[in-house]
Amino acid sequence: MLILAVAIGAVAVVLGLRLWIVLRTKEVIPRECFSLLVVAGSGGHTMEILRLVGSLSNAYSPRHYIIADTDKMSASKIKSFESDRAEREPSTMYTEYHIHQIPRSREVQQSWLSTVLTTTWAIWFSFPTVFRIKPDLVLCNGPGTCVPICVSAFFLGILGIKKVIIVYVESICRVETLSLSGKILFHLSDYFIVQWPALKEKYPKSVYLGRII
Repeated sequence: MLILAVAIGAVAVVLGLRLWIVLRTKEVIPRECFSLLVVAGSGGHTMEILRLVGSLSNAYSPRHYIIADTDKMSASKIKSFESDRAEREPSTMYTEYHIHQIPRSREVQQSWLSTVLTTTWAIWFSFPTVFRIKPDLVLCNGPGTCVPICVSAFFLGILGIKKVIIVYVESICRVETLSLSGKILFHLSDYFIVQWPALKEKYPKSVYLGRII
């Protein structure tokens, strides 16, 4: 038992040290293109995140989109968005994109107790996907689906596999309070963007840029 306790303690120290290094390191290495992982929710979340992606340059490529496996609409919206973008800019070389599915963390009106189980399962399922993609940047705007993805990306850095920049944009609908996803990812994201000054006052570490989506 003593040996086991020492081993667990050593692992905890190593992971704690690694976490401290990750939280203090935000260096970005210049490069020609940036692998982007975008978390699309459903309905308004998907439309908002696509408007945001549309404002980014084509250097953010390849683009990987994550949707919930029960989301039947987002895939068609993403395909339409990428098709229109390719038609507008036919000469660009950065047109690669992929759509991936993960289990939904929480369905509408799902109980909080069962949400813990489904979110844990979603994280377990998401980590291999994020590990395979190894994105440079994760971009999300609040759907529950983004929590397991951001947690997985965060652990890539803790484990020393890759430092992934996590950018969270709180929904324009959130004027004075954060969403549940926002409350969780406020502590994990590298850049937490809010769209109302009231939220900036409550959360000084956030970034206020006005309305961006």
